[in-house]
Amino acid sequence: MKYVTQEQINARMPWVLQSPRQQGKVALLVVRPSTGQRMTPEKTRFTPETGVAGDNWSSQAYKPADTEVQVAIMNARMIELIAGAPQHWPLAGDQLFVDFNLSRTHLSHGQRLQVGEAELEITTEPHRGCEKFRRRFGDTALRHVNSPLGDLHRLRGVYAKIITAGEVRLGDPIYKR
Repeated sequence: MKYVTQEQINARMPWVLQSPRQQGKVALLVVRPSTGQRMTPEKTRFTPETGVAGDNWSSQAYKPADTEVQVAIMNARMIELIAGAPQHWPLAGDQLFVDFNLSRTHLSHGQRLQVGEAELEITTEPHRGCEKFRRRFGDTALRHVNSPLGDLHRLRGVYAKIITAGEVRLGDPIYKR
C-alpha cells in the first residue's frame, strides 16, 4: 500500500469534513478474533457484557475489559483517504467504520448514538494514532490524525461503550439519540 501525501490529504479534507451530521451509515464492520487477525462480517452483535461478537476486546484490550475502549469507531471517509480500498481499512484496528461526523463539535463525551439495533455512548478515552498506525499508514497520516485539526475532528476516531445490545449490519444507520 502506498502512503498518502500531505497534498492528497489537503485536497480531500473538505470531503472528509462534510461527513453526514444527521444520519450516517455503517460502512464496514471488523472483528479481531486474536492479535493480528481481522474479519469483516456483514453483521455482528454488540453487547455491553462481551463487546462486539467475535472480537477479542474483553481479553486483549490494552485495558482488559475496560468499557471505555469497548468499541473503536473511525470515519469511513478518513480511512478511505489514508488507506484507499476497504480491504486495507481493518489495519486501523477499529471495529466500526462509519460515514458520519465524529468531531468534538458534533459529538460530546456521553453522547449516545443509535447504530443499527445497538445503542452506544461516546467515552472520554482519547483515540490517538500510534506506532502501529504509523507503520501501516505512514508518518504523514499519523501526524495529520494527531494534529490539532485531527483531534478536533477526531480523524483517528473515537471510543464508545455499548449501552444497549443489538445487531449491527453493513449499511445500518447511525445517528445521535
